[in-house]
Formats: sequence, C-alpha cells, structure tokens
Amino acid sequence: MGKDSAYYKDKAKMQKLKLRELIGELPDCAADYIYSKELGAQSSTLISYAYDLLTFFRFLLEKNSALRGKTVKDISLSTLDQIRSEDIVEYQRYLELNIDGEYHENGKRAIARKMSPLRGLFQYHYERKNISENPMVLVKLPKLKKDKNIIRMNNYEVQAILEAIEAGNPSMSERQRKYCQKTQRRDLAILTLMLGTGIRVSECAGLDLTDVDFRVNSMTIVRKGGGQDVLYFSQEIHDVLEDYIDTERAGIQPRDGHEAALFYSLQGKRISVDAIENLVKKYAAISVPNKKITPHKLRSTYGTALYRETGDIRLVADVLGHENINTTIDYYAAMEDEHKRQAANAVSYKKDTTSD
Repeated sequence: MGKDSAYYKDKAKMQKLKLRELIGELPDCAADYIYSKELGAQSSTLISYAYDLLTFFRFLLEKNSALRGKTVKDISLSTLDQIRSEDIVEYQRYLELNIDGEYHENGKRAIARKMSPLRGLFQYHYERKNISENPMVLVKLPKLKKDKNIIRMNNYEVQAILEAIEAGNPSMSERQRKYCQKTQRRDLAILTLMLGTGIRVSECAGLDLTDVDFRVNSMTIVRKGGGQDVLYFSQEIHDVLEDYIDTERAGIQPRDGHEAALFYSLQGKRISVDAIENLVKKYAAISVPNKKITPHKLRSTYGTALYRETGDIRLVADVLGHENINTTIDYYAAMEDEHKRQAANAVSYKKDTTSD
C-alpha cells in the first residue's frame, strides 16, 4: 500500500503531533518561522529545526544576564534584534564543546546542521523588517570537506556478512546462538534486500507484505521525502524473501496494528529502524571488524557496485532516490577519480608488435 498504509499514516500523524508540541514550547517569533516552512518541508525536518532552535534559546537564557529569570516563551523579536554576530560565534563554540553543566561535543558537520535553522530564523525576520540587522551575515560557518573516503564493502566482505548470519560468531554462547537462529531467515532477507537494492533503513522498516510483488520482483517503497517509488529486485532477493515469509514470518502471531508488516520482531511487532541498525552492526562486527558498517554503508556498497557495473550516475541517483543528482555526483566523486586513473593507462601507442 506504500504511503497509504496505516503505518505511514500513523507515522505522519505522530510527527505532526510532535511538531505541534515543540512549536508550543517555542517563542512566537520562532513559531512564525516554523509555520512559514510547513508547506515546503517535511515534519521530521521541522522537528529537528524546532529542537535546534530550542537549544539556542536555552543557551541565551543561560549565558545572557539580561535574560535571567526569563523563559523560552518570553523571548521576543526585540531579543533577537539585540543579538550580534559575537553572540552567534559564542554559541558555535558552545556547540563544539561544553563542559560547564551538561556535557556535549559536536563536530563541524553537526554544528553546520544546527546553525541552518538559526540562519533561516534571522533571515526570515530581517527580510520582513522585524529586526534591524541579520547577525548571521558576519558569521563564518564551519568549512566542510567532501569525504571521498566513503566506507564501502568489497565483494568478499559482502559474502562474509551474509555468511555470518548462518554461521554466527564462535564466541557466542549456546543461548545467543539459539536466539540468532530464531531470526536467521529474517536477518538474511533484510541484509540481502538492503545490499541488493540500496534502500534506506527507514524504507525497509516501513515495508508491508502487500508492498512486495513476486510476480515481477518489485516492491513499493516510501522515500525519505514521503514520495512513493517502485524498485525491482533480483531472483536471489526473491528467494530469501519468500523463504522468510513462508517460514519465520508465518509462525509469528502479530500484535494488533502490526498485521501488515513485512518484517517482524520476535514480539510480533513491526521491526524498528533501531532494531535493523543493531542487527547490521552485530553481523558486521563478526565479519568486517576493521570497518564501521551501518545500514547506510550497505547503501553505499550497493550504489558503488551499481555504478561500477553501469557507469550511469543518473541511474544510481534514480535507484537510490536522490532528488538532486549533485548529491550522487558528490557522493561518488571518488569513483569518478578511479575512472580517470583507469583512463590514464587505457591507451598506449608503444605496444609490442612482435606478434603481428
């Protein structure tokens, strides 16, 4: 049923309720900004924005003596109008490392993400002449380097992680081994599916049984932005999915409201994103201990393999569901370099002609 399934409808409703709750905690000046973004942004994105803005306002209350005794709801446009670039820079340092009170530490990428809604907030009110200056104009954001050393698995490592599901870890206790055997077919189906299609962990968790069409080996998924898409899979994926459905899944008594799910937990509930992440890390620790493998690395592995086989960056972007092809180009820039290195030795005019 894709995005029309009860799972996605309930998920969307819960996100909207959470967003309303967070907006209720924000001052009016920030709530207005969030409302202005609702038509063009996903609820999950706005929830992150709200959390980041709340962090900034709490920082102001803690560090600005003029706001002592005030609450987040008391922050007004006049408060924003008094903030200068020096205050924003101090907030950046606070985000980077704080040992006074609640400890936290953030890298450059996390800081840049948390500064994004703050930049939007000030720009929104400056354009509407609600504040006289935009302090963000003079603030330098962290420079982010494009990471060309993307972690992927080679063919041997892919085979090793799939074999680990069947063989387990020699250091496992008998109890642990029996527990893993209960979900062996499910785990093999999940990892084979993710490695063979590049779907996101959230897309995998959201699959219903009726989303899979074995007649044409296709599945209907709901993308990150809420759009619906159809992907096709191989006969190998067909076989492991069918095996799981006919055996382990058939023996599970689902909880109320979870009857439609494709993948279940042992408690009869739809498997969660966290559970999939944990099982990937578990098997990766057994088979690929020298690499930090997450579900997203399975996606990277598939994208790399597809690009190597086809050389078609647009196909990779389409299958992975990248809305902007530049995301794909940036992500697989290392592969482009590899192709260029291959080109350096592809043509030679000094060939051995003795055999002619």
